[in-house]
Amino acid sequence: MVTLHDIDIWLTQRKESKSLEFKEAKTQQNFDRLKKYCVAIANEGGGYFVLGVTDKIPREVVGTSAFKNISKVQSQLYQALGFRVNVKEFNHKDGRVVVFEIPSRPKGSAYHLDGAYYMRSGEELTAMSPEQLKMIFNEDQENWLLRNAKAGFSASDVIQLLDIQNYFDLLGQPIPSNHEATIEKLQSRKIIATHHSGYAITNLGALLLAKDLSKFDPLHRKAPRVIVYKGKNRVLTERDQQGVKGYVPGFEGLVSFIQSQTPENEVIEKALRRSIKMYPEIAIRELVANALIHQDFLETGTSVKIEIFEDRIEFNNPGKPLIPVERFVDENKTRNEDLAEIMRILGICEEKSSGIDKVVFETEFHQLPAPDFKEKHNHTTVTLYSYKNFGDMDGNDKIRACYLHCCLRFVSNEKMTNSSLRNRFGLGERKSNTASQIIQSTMEAGLIKLDDPSNTSKRYAKYIPIWA
Repeated sequence: MVTLHDIDIWLTQRKESKSLEFKEAKTQQNFDRLKKYCVAIANEGGGYFVLGVTDKIPREVVGTSAFKNISKVQSQLYQALGFRVNVKEFNHKDGRVVVFEIPSRPKGSAYHLDGAYYMRSGEELTAMSPEQLKMIFNEDQENWLLRNAKAGFSASDVIQLLDIQNYFDLLGQPIPSNHEATIEKLQSRKIIATHHSGYAITNLGALLLAKDLSKFDPLHRKAPRVIVYKGKNRVLTERDQQGVKGYVPGFEGLVSFIQSQTPENEVIEKALRRSIKMYPEIAIRELVANALIHQDFLETGTSVKIEIFEDRIEFNNPGKPLIPVERFVDENKTRNEDLAEIMRILGICEEKSSGIDKVVFETEFHQLPAPDFKEKHNHTTVTLYSYKNFGDMDGNDKIRACYLHCCLRFVSNEKMTNSSLRNRFGLGERKSNTASQIIQSTMEAGLIKLDDPSNTSKRYAKYIPIWA
């Protein structure tokens, strides 16, 4: 706990450090800038942001009248940042001092504000580089996957516990003719490790290839869970099923089960009537794989959860996303590199962010509402919606679809136009004004912009995402 004595000690320090930042702020301090400093200091391990003290040597207390309502600013910071900053004021003999005590970011993650991961660079605030973020995100996640789930096995035990046949089938390779060669290949992928009493199966190996995750307690809690509800809310549950197999041997069965629980549409082709599933299988496959790969394994008491409602499917994975949800189409940052690499090699997930591109493309192709990507308190949710007529879509549906269509065109080296948006919604040429209104609303939402601002013709205008 900070005391007046601590403040006197800080005055004698030769320079500011990663844990200390001083501002005079005699009359006021910009709240937006305060938020950025809180994020930056938290990302650097936590520390103190001190108002009413000069930041130049010799340092002295000058007093501040900023943030007179301490409890109010503390509440506002929590609402804005999502983590608690303790605020305390001191009546120093030379003036009022306000100290913001900022906690460190959790190991293996970083805080961001509106998508920007701040740090301090001299007197300035700056965004953290991709390399710095990668170092942070790899601090603990990789180590967790490489920890031993269970040890003391013989080579034959390992082959008995893990679905080796499935693994080599997906690799397109025959199983080696002897245990030693098999063990060597598994070790090269960090699926197993040597141990003083034989071999250990890592968390990575168990999660990927276990024939039965219950034999690796408590990893069975990391198995994906599917809940089917009756209706559009969570009041009545029809099915609640938790997986038992590792992600690789269980993947096809998981996707098939989800598909079996979704509604069908009837279509007529050449006078023949047939039923097709409401949701494209490719979209379901990609979103299940995405949820498995990007989950935060350090979040306890939770797992990947797929919830099926009458009008939508929600794919939930523990952990906040590492990039803003608005950038899922064009950017990629993997929380669990070792897991992602093996799942890519086995053909279960796509390279980079192309899986999300496929999801957006498939929903457009099948004339479904655009998927919705959301960051929640401690998890990430992607929602697929069932079919809606254009007239039944609300303003948010249309803006979201317009933005994602614009993103998809951009990453395909194309630009969105009034015509391409009409095609996305299945609208005729006479509906160009309707498309223009949606485009205008999406621009006002700050999501897209004109590719060429000097072009005043709406008919021939082209649009790109706001971040392009």
